[in-house]
Amino acid sequence: MCGTQDRPAPYPPRIHGLLARLAAKPGDLCGRGLCDTALVNARIKAWLFVLCIVAACGAAVWAVVAYRARSIAPAELMKRLPSQDALLLYIDFSALRRAGLLQLLDGSKLGQEPEYESFVRDTDFNYVQDLDSALAAFAPTGKYILAKGRFDWRALREYVKEQHGECYNSVCQMAGSTPDRKISFLPVQTGLMAMAVSPDATAALRMEVAEAGAPTPVPDAAVWLLLPPSILKSQDSLPDGTRQFAKSVEDARSVTLGFAPEGGRLAARLNVLCRSDQDAALTATVLTKLTDVLRKLIAQVDQKPSANDISGVLAAGSFESKGSRVFGYWPIERAFVERVLAAR
Repeated sequence: MCGTQDRPAPYPPRIHGLLARLAAKPGDLCGRGLCDTALVNARIKAWLFVLCIVAACGAAVWAVVAYRARSIAPAELMKRLPSQDALLLYIDFSALRRAGLLQLLDGSKLGQEPEYESFVRDTDFNYVQDLDSALAAFAPTGKYILAKGRFDWRALREYVKEQHGECYNSVCQMAGSTPDRKISFLPVQTGLMAMAVSPDATAALRMEVAEAGAPTPVPDAAVWLLLPPSILKSQDSLPDGTRQFAKSVEDARSVTLGFAPEGGRLAARLNVLCRSDQDAALTATVLTKLTDVLRKLIAQVDQKPSANDISGVLAAGSFESKGSRVFGYWPIERAFVERVLAAR
């Protein structure tokens, strides 16, 4: 029977062109020089490099945005201001607004000044409504202010141009009321302005960066003053009736006076850091005796301490020492605040 002999297996059909390449094993292709792993690796490395650059740029942008958006505490803001022989003043406008005390400023003479009314009209800025807080340093080299609030920077730049001033990048400068009063300001953050009034036309730039060192503790008060020894020793710069009180603390390491809402009135609190526990005890005794003398002087003229004048406020003071610190307290009635603001 024919056909019973084994026949050789037929050769598989030959596949040419693109089909051959698709059917081939990867190793066969590379062996024939049809792929280049070095080129593929180079492309992968290039893409990884690009992705790293994009990620780094994104992280940098996010860090800048986060830094500019963060709220800077008053203790940190103090590190941007000059401290040598400077009187520091802090005002928490938000706290006073909530206490119903900031509205008193609407009727003060400050709000009726023509220059201020013109500024409000041209920039749509009113500190009674738009300021949240301000920290100011009154130094021998000028006045420096860091203000938090809502600012229309475009309107402010236009106002500078109308006043024949100039703006370079983010720094604006204009002339003040006298040749030695040059005003400069810039945005430290969107809601934080650095402003200076100084013979130096670019003085606001010094507040862009904080000085190194630990922050100085600040009072927990809506308004506070940090008094330098030079102010305490300069009797002419102090209001009548306060000079003897200031003289009793002029040798202290630091003197802070804070004002905070207390019901419908304000409370003034004194914090004096003395050089020793003995100095603190002596200072508290002297302040108490001065207050007693003031009360007796008022009684000698058949009067009672009035909440409407400074003598009445000082006569209501009380003092105590704890360690090397002296703490004082004065209640301040709303009538006195209204009287002071009306005189400004």
